[in-house]
Amino acid sequence: MPTPQFSEVADTGDRLAGIQPTLTRRGILGAGIALSLNATGAGGTSPRLDNELTPNSTPDEVLSFLYAGNERFAKGEPLARNRNIERVRQVAKEQKPFAAFLGCADSRVPIEILFDQGFGDLFVTRIAGNVASSENVGSLEFGTLVLGAKVLFVLGHTNCGAVAATIQAKEVPGLISGLFQYIRPAAKEAKGDLAKAVELNVRNQAIALAESSPVIAQLIREKRLVIAGGVYDLSTGKVVPIDLTVESH
Repeated sequence: MPTPQFSEVADTGDRLAGIQPTLTRRGILGAGIALSLNATGAGGTSPRLDNELTPNSTPDEVLSFLYAGNERFAKGEPLARNRNIERVRQVAKEQKPFAAFLGCADSRVPIEILFDQGFGDLFVTRIAGNVASSENVGSLEFGTLVLGAKVLFVLGHTNCGAVAATIQAKEVPGLISGLFQYIRPAAKEAKGDLAKAVELNVRNQAIALAESSPVIAQLIREKRLVIAGGVYDLSTGKVVPIDLTVESH
């Protein structure tokens, strides 16, 4: 079956049936939606899933698969699968990415490469500061609901320029300052600590994805999707997981 196009999303009423208006943070918790990192992915303890994923793979298995790929990359032992012209031809007519990403536009953070994946594996949106703007949220809804990605991963990175600029709060040219509104809560809470601000920004954007999108919220509630987050270390090549557990107030 051909992959639905953007124009067809509006016709998928049966898939959107029952989706409620945007949930509050308390509502998310009340609905049983856990914004939490699968612990098997932390600290290099994730099981090695060297076999290909299957259509029946669970979101947690997909997340472990991603961490195993980053472990290979950081060790200098990538498999570099799905990066040839044969794969290009294979996915030309249809895409079935198993994970979706909200990442930073930084040129040093090529998401497919650092997770040791290839063509057609990941549905990636990238923007400076990895912020959950409405355009990115819409794209990620498409990647998860329509294309079937089972993991939604928010990826920040060390020494992020957008986060640093937000902390400095200096005048910048053009529309760059339009990003600051999304990052400012993390910058304020971190009190000048760039590394902490990067971590908090990952967490805040993950929460924003679930709170602003009833589509994503329902997928999590139905256990068809997990949200995870991490910070990519520019010096080591490792992705350090971030705890996304949300406490009610």
